[in-house]
Amino acid sequence: MSAVYLEQITPVWNDFSKFVHVLHNEKDYEEAVSLLDSLIDRVGENEKHPLASLLELVGVLISQYEDTHVPEL
Repeated sequence: MSAVYLEQITPVWNDFSKFVHVLHNEKDYEEAVSLLDSLIDRVGENEKHPLASLLELVGVLISQYEDTHVPEL
């Protein structure tokens, strides 16, 4: 990532990272699931929606957490 992108992200990262970060505990997980639900409601199946990549990223973070913290049934 170029320095220009970092300059653009830096002012908003503190607020954004409250929603998108590695999940470390149950509270983080529950908040991420809630965010994913909201994103699904807004984005739906529209892969061209501006938030589609965020939906995908949050889904990956949830999957990663579940793989290590949620027992398989």
